[in-house]
Amino acid sequence: MPSWTRACATDDIEPDDMIRFDHGSQTFIIVRSEEDEFFAMDGICSHEHVHLCGGLVMEGIVECPKHNATFDYRTGEAKRAPACINLKTFPVKVEGGDVFVEI
Repeated sequence: MPSWTRACATDDIEPDDMIRFDHGSQTFIIVRSEEDEFFAMDGICSHEHVHLCGGLVMEGIVECPKHNATFDYRTGEAKRAPACINLKTFPVKVEGGDVFVEI
């Protein structure tokens, strides 16, 4: 059964940036949009299993640092080759300056 897990503080992430969050054997990224919304998504690229946290965040997209595949961080949709497999997204809530992910 899913539960809410604290991922980070809101101040840990600048707008239009992301951080890595590991929980158990899973790796996630937490993204803070330019509009100050928070999103959570699988943190490993579906193309060659590279950590996305070394990539870029821009205009609703996360770009993989290895081959420049892109994903919509709101939906997990693979937007540019070489990635063609979407990533899973997770519900997020913010409470008292902390970001929680439903895992």
